[in-house]
Amino acid sequence: MQDLRPDSAPTLPSATPAPATMPRRRGFLKAAAVASIGALAGAREDAGGALTWLGDAHAQTGSPPKPWWPSRWGAADEAGASNLITPDKVLDAVKWIRDGRIYRIGRVYEAGMPTFGGRSFSLRIPSAPTGGPFGENKLVYNDEYLATEIGQVGTQFDGLGHIGLQLGKDGDKSETHFYNGVTAQEMSDAYGLKRLGIEKIKPIFTRGHLIDAAPLKTWDVGMEITLADLRAALGRQGMNEADVRPGDALFFNTGWGQLWMKDNARFNSGEPGIGLEVARWVIEKQVVVVGADCWGVEAVPNPDKRLAFPVHGELITKNGIFLHESMVFDDLIRDRKYRFVYIFSPMPIKGGTGSAGGPIAVT
Repeated sequence: MQDLRPDSAPTLPSATPAPATMPRRRGFLKAAAVASIGALAGAREDAGGALTWLGDAHAQTGSPPKPWWPSRWGAADEAGASNLITPDKVLDAVKWIRDGRIYRIGRVYEAGMPTFGGRSFSLRIPSAPTGGPFGENKLVYNDEYLATEIGQVGTQFDGLGHIGLQLGKDGDKSETHFYNGVTAQEMSDAYGLKRLGIEKIKPIFTRGHLIDAAPLKTWDVGMEITLADLRAALGRQGMNEADVRPGDALFFNTGWGQLWMKDNARFNSGEPGIGLEVARWVIEKQVVVVGADCWGVEAVPNPDKRLAFPVHGELITKNGIFLHESMVFDDLIRDRKYRFVYIFSPMPIKGGTGSAGGPIAVT
């Protein structure tokens, strides 16, 4: 493996405040609820294994969208692309470990970090210490109480029950579908998802590819990383898109993460990221996880104003491909480590929509 990087420093996003007219993250949830499902483009495998795109014709003709289920792993599957992590895949990934270095590629969880919409993070230590002393040795202990959306703050791994698409009338849970066609009616429960919980996702140990797009241009909210950008970044790093194989993980550095805890308002105001063009490429490559240093991986707001978070719908809902958000790649980039083993095991919270945790890269 050869790691190459030009000497030019990456272009970082401006820390100037976003325009007052720029929608904030709270507003994106409302936009997602009213976006036209028919404008979304998708892909599925037919019986012969070929990919066919769904949704484009609907965007032009108004014809009903085609179902994206059952998944390639069967109608009962709830593990999605984590099924690609086979023993052979793990043994292949191990070959990429050369120097035994471990890099943290997840953020520290803390109260001041930027969060989506009304989400919050609050940690308390009840009394100091929490308990004790006990025994003649006077042992004491501390506990923590954490109030947060545990799978949807900070560095977060989106599960298959996180994103769905409404195909019928507002409020009709029988026509709101998630991965593998599971409906909101089947899975919704106040005490955790009855289907597609994060505990169903298999641990991931695979080859990771980092695409440093930051040096290519000055990225701003709503700017889309195109397939041409992806190829240009790979070329700068001495890499080739043919290196990305089924079951691999793919990560994008935009430089947007430099705003983390420095200008949270701008970080939250939107983001650069991938769009449907790269999402289609990811689907064809059969990638297992796509991650980024920004909070939603994809360009927000989407260049097509009719769409809200279409990449989430394409990758998670239609293809079972996971998103890993708000990651940090500074150390990897400093050491010019663009290929590594990516390791992450989602927290097995029964009925959870996503997972916090500490992803690592091993080189």
